[in-house]
Amino acid sequence: MAGLAGLGVAGASALAACGGSSDEAPSSGGTSGGAANYGELAIQLSWIKNIEFAGEYFADSKGYFKDAGFSSVNLIAGGAAGTSAEAAVTTGKALVGLSAPTLTAPAINEGAPLKIIGATFQKNAFCIVSLASNPIADPAAMKGKKIGVQSGGNEQIFSGLLKANNIDPSSLTIVPVQYDPTVVTTGEVDGFMAYVTNEPILLKGKGFDTVEFLFADHGLPLVTETFTVAQETIEKDRDKLKAFLKAEILGWTDALNNPAEGAKLAVETYGKDLNLNLEEQIEEINAQATLIVSEDTVKNGLFTMTDELIDINIKSLETAGTSITAEKLFDLSLLKEVYSEDPSLITGPTLTPEAASAAATS
Repeated sequence: MAGLAGLGVAGASALAACGGSSDEAPSSGGTSGGAANYGELAIQLSWIKNIEFAGEYFADSKGYFKDAGFSSVNLIAGGAAGTSAEAAVTTGKALVGLSAPTLTAPAINEGAPLKIIGATFQKNAFCIVSLASNPIADPAAMKGKKIGVQSGGNEQIFSGLLKANNIDPSSLTIVPVQYDPTVVTTGEVDGFMAYVTNEPILLKGKGFDTVEFLFADHGLPLVTETFTVAQETIEKDRDKLKAFLKAEILGWTDALNNPAEGAKLAVETYGKDLNLNLEEQIEEINAQATLIVSEDTVKNGLFTMTDELIDINIKSLETAGTSITAEKLFDLSLLKEVYSEDPSLITGPTLTPEAASAAATS
């Protein structure tokens, strides 16, 4: 997934179960037509170039990054063996990394000078997927079952789920797995840690009826696909980060309002070498929309986090084994400035009929 916490790779960067990807994305190129000239923008993605990053594709292809002052754009693909967002930002490989609190918080506690400045997914997509013929409908139903969990950050997140639901780890069997969900169809595992916007859709596309439950609905409501940046950049290049955020807002507004077009960009351009399925990508972005758009984002703008949501995330991290303060992890002041300077950006997307349908049936 860009999914498992990144939404799990290199720690938690999620699950999208597709092949490799290139490090270079089509660039908007040229020089900015405005006064600002920020040079190349490098973004470390949390996973392979699938529909997970539709907003970034729009911001690049529609020229929003260019208009913001960036001369070119490099979308760096992530993956199970890819560079983590935290490492990419800390070493200067990327200005911004897409990640999750479950990865960024531990890095900060280990001394990395990082902050999260916004959250794309207001509700994380981690889930346990199982077959309808052997359903696991809630955490309690995992007892006595074999549950496939990927190594790294996903293990910590799963441990947090058990703790949040008072489940003794010895009451079930944790099976180390990779990111291919077909193990649940062969009987190797009864349940599989997945991204609800990805693996269940892939399995259904292969003819399997599935059942899944969200971690976020059972004691672990974390945000994800967060924007991780260096503290030094906040202090010295604040305007550059605000320009990035504005372009992202425009890009994701387009992506959520035009899911089919976003899927086409993923399949035909940015993820062309992955042999992605167009219909599956459309289903995935409609499912993603239900996690990105909330009553609060409609009111306050995309990527924002209310004080209540921040508090919930700090408590969820504690449950998952990471203690950190909100002040040490988050800095939402840049987003507040962006929306204050241009309130028209708040009038962003609501759920499309297709996405609303996906939310109603999830």
